Amino acid sequence: MPSTKTPYNYGKCHVCSGSLVERKVDQDFRIKGKLIVVRAVPTGVCRRCGEKVVRAEVGVQLAAIVTDARSLRAAATIAVPVVSFEARRA
Repeated sequence: MPSTKTPYNYGKCHVCSGSLVERKVDQDFRIKGKLIVVRAVPTGVCRRCGEKVVRAEVGVQLAAIVTDARSLRAAATIAVPVVSFEARRA
């Protein structure tokens, strides 16, 4: 039987009052100098300005994920280019 779960109502964007729709987004965190990427986080994204918000229970889960040392050691890793910003004349 198909799921009839009602989508979460994120309300209006606190920045521009646009409507928020749920999307799965990759969320990055920097903890103790290390970059951690959590994939497919259910997030309310503003259709107008792109502002992102997560539900409180998702925030709690994110905190548990990024502080679980055992899981982080076993997680896949990616290479990320690091470049310096240099002011350039046009």
